[in-house]
Amino acid sequence: MGELPLDINIQEPRWDQSTFLGRARHFFTVTDPRNLLLSGAQLEASRNIVQNYRAGVVTPGITEDQLWRAKYVYDSAFHPDTGEKVVLIGRMSAQVPMNMTITGCMLTFYRKTPTVVFWQWVNQSFNAIVNYSNRSGDAPITVGQLGTAYVSATTGAVATALGLKSLTKHLPPLVGRFVPFAAVAAANCINIPLMRQRELQVGIPVTDEAGQRLGYSATAAKQGIFQVVISRICMAIPAMAIPPLIMDTLEKKDFLKRRPWLGAPLQVGLVGFCLVFATPLCCALFPQKSSIHVSKLEPELRAQIHEQNPSVEVVYYNKGL
Repeated sequence: MGELPLDINIQEPRWDQSTFLGRARHFFTVTDPRNLLLSGAQLEASRNIVQNYRAGVVTPGITEDQLWRAKYVYDSAFHPDTGEKVVLIGRMSAQVPMNMTITGCMLTFYRKTPTVVFWQWVNQSFNAIVNYSNRSGDAPITVGQLGTAYVSATTGAVATALGLKSLTKHLPPLVGRFVPFAAVAAANCINIPLMRQRELQVGIPVTDEAGQRLGYSATAAKQGIFQVVISRICMAIPAMAIPPLIMDTLEKKDFLKRRPWLGAPLQVGLVGFCLVFATPLCCALFPQKSSIHVSKLEPELRAQIHEQNPSVEVVYYNKGL
């Protein structure tokens, strides 16, 4: 077998990202929880394979499938813009196991105020790590900005949860089960823009189709953050809407009445099953490498692009996750 050719484009995902199916296959691979089990040595080996290949050096004996596997292992653990290793629970492959535990507990312990506050705080702490780890661009964010985003999102989530909890006291119990979802949706609208406020201030890198950086755009950042907020809310809908309906029915049955301790693990399991599919499918709602027409960019950047690259009509950017 001959040496692997150097014309395989591992800068892009393996599957066609212009179609939903192609994006879904990509994100099923990226969010695979088994990636969390890889050792530091395996991650470094994959990084070396990818970086060497991009530099024109083919690892001896490697096949195309092994190259793509190394690329996805690398992508699962390292930030695409900064190249830094992402903290374990901030990786997209940690989304299902972490969210199934946290969401399952939010849906189980929603009746008492202390547990509502505690699990909303845990959820926003986790979200803060994920949002920072999967931000777009390489612009640094200060500790003060991180703190502001974290406190604001946690306060917003807790206030929404407690406010709705008091409003639903006299409504059917099933309605109360959906309070955690409303709180999570509200918090996403606060947490993600605040955690990525640096991008809104200085912009994110925009490139031409070949990947040549053309400048920074806050307009592209707004579009990308909006897409991420929509994806995250949609991601939460199946996991926070389907299990409450099932649990409301099951808790009326004798089986669970005699074994109430089964409620929490059953809820966590149902949430996990929903998230296995909802996480990659909702990440795939919008292309990771999103595009925006030059005419919609800031006047200064638009003029700069027209002057230096008059043939460019559409620019591309990493929207984050």
